[in-house]
Formats: sequence, C-alpha cells, structure tokens
Amino acid sequence: MSLQIYNDLHNKKEEFQPIEPGKVRMYVCGMTVYDYCHLGHARMIVVFDVVYRYLLAKGYDVTYVRNITDIDDKIIQRANESNEPFMELTGRFIDAMHEDLNALGVLPPSIEPRATAHMPEILEMIQRLIDNGHAYVTGSGDVYYSVTSFKNYGQLSGKSIEDLKAGARVESSEEKRDPLDFALWKAAKPDEPAWDSPWGKGRPGWHIECSAMSTKALGDTFDIHGGGADLTFPHHENEIAQSEGATCRHFVNYWMHNGFVRVNDEKMSKSLGNFFTIREIMKHYRPEEIRYFILTSHYRSPLNYDEEHLLNARQALTRFYTALRGLPQAEPGEAEKFVQAFNKAMDDDFNTPEALAAMFDLVREINKIRSRDEQRAARMAAELKRLGGILGILQEDPEQWLRGDGAAGLSDEEIETLIQRRLDARAEKNWAEADRIRDELKARGIVLEDGAGGTTWRREQA
Repeated sequence: MSLQIYNDLHNKKEEFQPIEPGKVRMYVCGMTVYDYCHLGHARMIVVFDVVYRYLLAKGYDVTYVRNITDIDDKIIQRANESNEPFMELTGRFIDAMHEDLNALGVLPPSIEPRATAHMPEILEMIQRLIDNGHAYVTGSGDVYYSVTSFKNYGQLSGKSIEDLKAGARVESSEEKRDPLDFALWKAAKPDEPAWDSPWGKGRPGWHIECSAMSTKALGDTFDIHGGGADLTFPHHENEIAQSEGATCRHFVNYWMHNGFVRVNDEKMSKSLGNFFTIREIMKHYRPEEIRYFILTSHYRSPLNYDEEHLLNARQALTRFYTALRGLPQAEPGEAEKFVQAFNKAMDDDFNTPEALAAMFDLVREINKIRSRDEQRAARMAAELKRLGGILGILQEDPEQWLRGDGAAGLSDEEIETLIQRRLDARAEKNWAEADRIRDELKARGIVLEDGAGGTTWRREQA
C-alpha cells in the first residue's frame, strides 16, 4: 500500500507523491516562545515528529523545517511585563522548549529557523507583494495584504470572502482599505523592537514570517505543511495568499493539521483552570507515557486528556517493556505479518492507534513463544523495538524502565536483599515468611514476578 495522507487542501486522503522522487520537504509551524510548552504544543510536535520518523523509515531523504516565532505581540507584552529585553525572554523559553522536547523523545528538525534571523527575506517578500499588486503601504508606515487581490483566498479553510466580510470589523484607528486585509509590516511603536525597512522602522506581522522562512528553506513549492487545526484560518490561509502572491507559484501540495486537545471532555484553556504545561504533567508521568498517550488517538481526532488515559498509557508501556525484558540481543526478524499490519496502519494517514494495535499483537506472540523458543522470541522483540523507534517509544532499557529510579522508596539494593530473603524462606519451605515479604514489597509498590528464569521485579508507578 502506498502512503495516503489526508490533504486538508482537498478534504480527502490522497496518495503521497513528493515533488522530487525520494525526497520530502516539510514545514511545520513551531512554537511562539513567550511561555512554557503546554499539552497542545506537545501533541502537535509529537504528531509531526512521528510523521518525520515514518517518512525516514520509508527511505525518504527528508528536510524537516520547524520554525521558532521569536517576535510577535505576545512576546513583546510578556517581555514588558517581566521587564526584560525580548531576546532574553525568548532565549530562556527556547532553552526550556528544547529541554521539554528532548524529554519527550522528539528528534531535532533538519532546520529550526527563527523569525528575527530572516528580516531580509521578510522585507524582500513584502516588497514583491507590493510590486505584484497584492499589498499596499499606509500613511503611517504599515503594510497590508489586500485579500481581495488574491482570487483563491479561502481555498484551504473553505471560507468565502463574502461570508468573512459580513462578520468583519475595522477599528477606527486602522488604515485598511478592506476589513479583511491583514498586516505584513507594523510601523514601530514607542519602546517596541523595530527594524529598518523601506516603509520606516517597524516589525513583521506573524503570517509573513512563516512564508519567508518556509520558502527560504524549502523553495517556492514544497511537499508538506503542518500545524495545529487552530492555524488553518487565518494563519495558513494567509500564508498561501502571501506566498503565492509573491512567487506566482503553487505553495504547498499537502496540508496536514492535528486535532485539538480537550481536558476531561472540555476545551483546554487557562480560563477554565484546566491548562497544563508539559513540565507540570511530567511531575506525575514519565515523558514516554505522555508521548504514548498522544499516539493513542489519530492525529486528526480530538485528544482527550484525563488521568485514566495516562494511567492506561503507563500500563501499556509496562506490557511492552515486560515483553522485551530478559531476552537476548538479536537482529530483528520473524515478525513479517505484524510489520505488514504496522506499515498498513501508518500508510493509512499515519494511523498510530492501529499501529500500536499491531504492536500489541506482536507482544502477545512474543509472550506465547518465549518459553519454548527464546531465540525466535528475541528476534521478534528486536522487531518490536524497531517499530517502537518509528513511533519514538520503547528505546529505554526494559530492566531500567520497569525498575524505575527509586527516588522515593526502597533502593534497588534493599529490594534485592528482600527478594533473597524470600528465596531463602521458600527454600526452607517457610511459606508464611515468603508471603509476608511479598506482601511487604507489594505494599511499597514493588511487584514480584516469578518465572522459570527466577524472580524479577518492577516498580508500580504512583
């Protein structure tokens, strides 16, 4: 089966055919760095990390660009509130973002451009839009994009110019010719960051930044553009208008958007008090548990955050790592039908829930044969780990994962001592003492598992 991608430009699944055979150029709208990453950011970045990983696994040479927005209204406002230069603020949160994404097992993109490093490209694109009749300069030095000059406006979001005009407003202070027009360049205000331009000092609008960065890195036309569903309109719609208005060429072939995050079936928002940063969640759950939880929903579907789903992710990973535990190193193999099921799921618009289901089928097979054919089970386990790597999971040492870090409780040495005492008690047929030790360990979050190869243990996560 060839790779099928749901293309939001046409609202249907389409066979993926890159512009250049064997190569993929992909751009994803990244973070605006004025605060810590929240769960919605985590979902978007993990989703496209998996897309990136799977394209690599299929043998494509992928150039993956994920930008950083390091100048916009929110950044300026937050810097003023904290009384610090905006570049110090953004630098701090860029470092925090990288820490969070590294914890979640996210691969670095091929290129990570920042808006402030692309002022020449931004100015050049704005000038081309003016020259092509798609933009105009106001008396105050603002530059606006003329939406009605672009005949295909609304092609991505399905919105018509007539309907948009019906609900649009223009503030009396604005110099727009049309209420739908949007800012490409904002004239400088007192005490705000500003750059020189042919139209006077100012700073770019948010939308033009991505058009300039993506075309600089990937060319006028590229394969995939991704981001959260909230960016479809107006951000991505405006990117199309700007980019095609400036280059006179088709902008992007496949548009992908991940669904929203909900918390206990309600929209996540600060006003509702159900807003969680990645760092807050990682105080209670391991990063891989968060990543696994994200993968349990198809990327286009809503993702509902609640404690039960995260606990289910913890239990699922325990099953995976238990299947991997104790088997010798081997080359991947003997799991063809499971690999085919995994690939079929991923080729169907990156269906990670179905891919995980195929991996669970493989776990059941490993557990069924391991006692009678350890070498074959080991080869299948190696295949399981390889498939996990495509999703960015199961790369930890199984023993270490199941034992945890012991930061709050018995140390590994104390556990091993108690297990030896239990073994001694069993050898002496002192079953009451053996049961007492097992119960004591259980009460302290340690689960014992007796098998042909001896007794193993794991920590139950709180």
